[in-house]
Formats: sequence, C-alpha cells, structure tokens
Amino acid sequence: MQRLIDGQLDTLKDIERRIDGLEAQIGEQQRQLPKADTLRQVPGIGLLGATALAATLGDGSAWKSGREFSASLGLVPAHSGTGGKARIGHLSKRGDPYLRTLLIHGARSVIQHAKAKPKWLEQLLTRRPLNVVVVALANKMARTAWALVAHGRDYQREWKSTPPKGCVAQAAAA
Repeated sequence: MQRLIDGQLDTLKDIERRIDGLEAQIGEQQRQLPKADTLRQVPGIGLLGATALAATLGDGSAWKSGREFSASLGLVPAHSGTGGKARIGHLSKRGDPYLRTLLIHGARSVIQHAKAKPKWLEQLLTRRPLNVVVVALANKMARTAWALVAHGRDYQREWKSTPPKGCVAQAAAA
C-alpha cells in the first residue's frame, strides 16, 4: 500500500512540475502583451485572465465604454419585454464564455479570500445572493480592465472617477 501511495505522490509532483512549466510559458507569452502586467494588478485577474483580456481588448478602441465591453462578454442581465414593460432577467451569456468564466471565478476568489473587501462589496453581500454578487464583481472587473487598457492607466485601488465639469453643472441645475 505504501508503494502505491508513493507512486501516486510522485505522479502529483510530476504534474505540479508540468503545471509550473506551463505557467512559465504563459508568463513568457504575457511579456509580449504589454497591457497584461497592468491587468494582473486588478484583484481577481490572474495570469490566464490578464493574458486573455489583453489579447481580447487590444487597445480597447473596439468598445465605446467598459459597460459595452462587459455586455460583449455576457456579464449583464438580459432584457426582454413587450407593451412598454421591460423585464430584466438572467445573465445574457452572450460573448466569450472563456473570458466570462475566468472573470467569474476570479471574482468568486476575491469574495472568498480577500482580507479587505471594499465597503460596497460587503454591503452588496448582505443584500443579495452570493452568485449575484460574484457576477456583479466580475462585471466591475471587466469594466475596470477596459478602462485601464483604453486610458493607459495603472490600477489604483482607491481611485474614483469624477464626472466632467459640464455634468456637475447639469446635475446641480436639475
């Protein structure tokens, strides 16, 4: 029995060495994609996700906004309705299933393992089911990835956008 278990342990060690080798190869490919290093800074986006997102996004000019990019991955609710009554339903699941899966699993990892979760995420976890929160975080990660690539910025955890000056004046007048 001991020889059988030792054989299985040796097989697992061999698999781990092969995985490490493959990760090194992917890391080499990632160096050819300059945006991938920036995307890896986002919590929940790992080596595979950063490489796939960088390859898909390119320079980000194919999408007008992060919301449009997220919708192209199928991370938004499907809308249907008739007679002027719109219904918001399940995930549309349109677009790239591989990227959607990577983002959803990354978001789930952040929720389960993050030491310091953002306040909005904690509040959402108290109000909504876990899977809804996971998809909401995946949606935010996709929009963040688009913004980093499209605007050429580095990830800053505490960064908050400010509306353009004309928007503030319009909001105050309304």
